[in-house]
Amino acid sequence: MKKIGFLSFGHYQDVQGSLVPTARDALQQMVELAVAAEEVGVDGAFLRVHHFAPQFASPFPLLAAMAARTSRIELGTGIIDMRYENPLYMAEEAAVTDLISNGRLQLGVSRGSPEPALRGYEKFGYVPAEGLSDADDARRKTAIFRAAIAGAGIADADPRMTGSAGQLAIDPQAPGLSGRIWWGSGTRATAKWAGEQGMNLMSSTLLTEDTGVPFDQLQAEQIEIFRTAWASAGHAGNPRVSVSRSVFPLVTDEDRYYFGVRAQLEATDQVGNLGGVQARFGKSYIGEPDAIAARLAADAAVQAADTVLLTIPNQLGVEYNATLLESIVRHVAPAAGWR
Repeated sequence: MKKIGFLSFGHYQDVQGSLVPTARDALQQMVELAVAAEEVGVDGAFLRVHHFAPQFASPFPLLAAMAARTSRIELGTGIIDMRYENPLYMAEEAAVTDLISNGRLQLGVSRGSPEPALRGYEKFGYVPAEGLSDADDARRKTAIFRAAIAGAGIADADPRMTGSAGQLAIDPQAPGLSGRIWWGSGTRATAKWAGEQGMNLMSSTLLTEDTGVPFDQLQAEQIEIFRTAWASAGHAGNPRVSVSRSVFPLVTDEDRYYFGVRAQLEATDQVGNLGGVQARFGKSYIGEPDAIAARLAADAAVQAADTVLLTIPNQLGVEYNATLLESIVRHVAPAAGWR
């Protein structure tokens, strides 16, 4: 049985056709959609974090609001760009949010994807040390964050205040959260690194490399490399793996209006240059439920993963997206062998 989650980028813009004109609308609708998704049997509600753009930016207040309104569904990020974060403050926020959710937080972190701002993280006050790239700095911050949520001593105690020496951990602590951190990986090399570090793996509809094989096969290879690295490093237990997919079953006239034409345009992978590297973009799954279920059942990476995150068109509003998710849970997931 696979877990099924949805992933929202939280776009908002006051343009014709958008039901999400403002940031307030995007935030409130994300909470409402998490509630609706839980009701129709979806297992996870995830949000993408961007900066300097009309999208979700500060994840923890939103995740806490979602946690307060739900009871079962996993809540997470896909992903948080660590270049923009203070890892210790983030550790406190994450712990508080996880406690509110009663242990349902699943945090995806990474170096992040290209942002509208040029070195925007430097405007947040985070300039990599001399000799470190921004990717190096993201990994350094991730290590600090993971140590903090695992209860490591961070700051020397002041004996005048505590009555003893030693080191203090951040407070509060959220039991189990350290095992629910995912690394957002865009290559086979970073997947190997994530496995060595003992994090879960989160892989999207984009890989920033291309070997000429179909996207699902390249991503399945990425997953295999990750699991081999995890086992070789001697980590206990089994890591989790999620992949993202764009899935639009054409059930209603409204579905066909929005996505019918795209069924032909997005039926194959796309290869292009992204930030100076060759990248491969995965195809969308659009069509009659039984037909796309069969295609998903043949997707090598989907079969290898334990969790599928469904990207949603959030600007179409809560009602449409709740119906879309229900169609996938009822009509696609059983036929694809997920349920």
